[in-house]
Amino acid sequence: MLKCLRLLLFLTPLLGGCRVNYSFTGGDVGEARTMSVDLIEARAPLATPLSAQVLTESVRDLLLAQTPLKLKQSEGDVQYSGALVGYDVQPVNIQANETAALNRLTMTVQITYINTLDTKKNKEFTVSRFSDYESTQDITSVEERLARDIGKQLAQDIFDRTLGDW
Repeated sequence: MLKCLRLLLFLTPLLGGCRVNYSFTGGDVGEARTMSVDLIEARAPLATPLSAQVLTESVRDLLLAQTPLKLKQSEGDVQYSGALVGYDVQPVNIQANETAALNRLTMTVQITYINTLDTKKNKEFTVSRFSDYESTQDITSVEERLARDIGKQLAQDIFDRTLGDW
């Protein structure tokens, strides 16, 4: 009994200095309290303002849902800006009669991430995702749905590469 008490007295100061950080989302915001997400510009020749707007909203929504950060109009502790630099539609799943059963919309975004509290974490990177749709459909009729699907995937990639520290 005396040995257990001594061991407990010895370990208590050591364990008191330990700190465990955990997160249900895997995001590490450090000391940051605010974020700003600039409107992503549509720079790709075929990109529409709708696609860029939907992508911006997807990034904002994901960050608000998965972090405790508050959204600011500009100059947040962590800042996101970028441009939609790729917006391509290509046929996939070619059939025997040389027609495509599916088309693929691929969106590529270039992101600049600035952490004003820890400049070692600043980075620029490019991510790309795609979604397929029936070739019988016109791109304009499915563009918003595809942009939302791809936007969610891109937003997750952006989160993982910045706050997720992948």
